[in-house]
Amino acid sequence: MHKGLSIHPTATVSEFADIEASVRGSRIVVGAYSMVDSFVKIKPAGGSGDVIIGKSSYINSGTVIYSGEGITIGDNVLIAANCTLAPVNHAYKKRDTPIIKQGFTPGKGGITIEDDVWIGAGSVILDGAILRKGCVVGAGSVVNHEIPEYSINVGSPAKLIGYRE
Repeated sequence: MHKGLSIHPTATVSEFADIEASVRGSRIVVGAYSMVDSFVKIKPAGGSGDVIIGKSSYINSGTVIYSGEGITIGDNVLIAANCTLAPVNHAYKKRDTPIIKQGFTPGKGGITIEDDVWIGAGSVILDGAILRKGCVVGAGSVVNHEIPEYSINVGSPAKLIGYRE
């Protein structure tokens, strides 16, 4: 286990998950009874934020999580397969410099996912997104803003279509 990685003894991290060590001191925390499935990639990149996964949350296979400006995932969160959580933004405006050499722009505060949230397969959650308690994000959605509590949201960008009963 690398420095900065803390996995609760009751959590499960698949031997096929790929959690990279941070070169900037980012912490990666996996809470009690949480599951990080096979082929999940957690990569400290684009900032020095931490990745904090709460209790009893499930990160499904194929999901990619960048640390960037930081990600907080609450308790009892379900993240379906092949999602991307990217609290990081590439600089790109200078024409005379290749984008790959421009680095990153200042962040928008990272990503916050509160308790009891469900994120559908193939969704993309971007820097500055706040997913309030109990909300649902439909498969294939893109979230770059705040989503209200217990709301149901779909599309690109994600739009409110209703509320949980």
